[in-house]
Amino acid sequence: MTQDEMKKAVAQAALDYVVAGSIVGVGTGSTANMFIDALASMKDDILGTVASSNVSAERLASHGIKVLNFNDVSENMVVYVDGADEFDAGKCLVKGGGGALTREKIVAAGFDKFVCIVDESKKVDVLGAFPLPIEVIPMSRNLITRAMKEMGGNPVWREGFVTDNGNDILDVHGLSITDPKALEATLNHMPGVVTNGLFAMCGADIVLMATPEGVEIL
Repeated sequence: MTQDEMKKAVAQAALDYVVAGSIVGVGTGSTANMFIDALASMKDDILGTVASSNVSAERLASHGIKVLNFNDVSENMVVYVDGADEFDAGKCLVKGGGGALTREKIVAAGFDKFVCIVDESKKVDVLGAFPLPIEVIPMSRNLITRAMKEMGGNPVWREGFVTDNGNDILDVHGLSITDPKALEATLNHMPGVVTNGLFAMCGADIVLMATPEGVEIL
């Protein structure tokens, strides 16, 4: 199976976790896009969706899938489905390659279960091979850059990219994240940090991992 075929397989497998009569949280990225395409087959069975980005909202709408405002829903929020850039054995994740990390973390927190859909290339022993995205208030970019260098990282401004929230992204290279929860907490307390791409304190409940032999449930 090619990587795209594995992504399609794991996106299809995630439909098993969608509950009829519920609201579905939808993430952002290439694998999430394939889930959106698969979800179109169930659009009449669900109440609607909450999207983690404008891009995902537009793709959902293009399929005729109802997109709801997160502030307008509070019940029947059963499952959030999204991909990841990396995950470890503890189901801690690095996310944010698409720049939607803040809204992804907000939406994921509102649902009962987070199902992460990935292919086997995303599995790592130690997080950090994929640069850790940090969304920052623009005026704090240099402040956070200096702080991350002091922590041994190599932060790179994602120049020319602005998040849906109007903020900047720093991609921090060179980290070996052996304690994801501690680092997530530390970054959360830095002035100017909106969100960091570690999903460790509230990681995935279930990881569906596509392999050439099929989809594994972790």
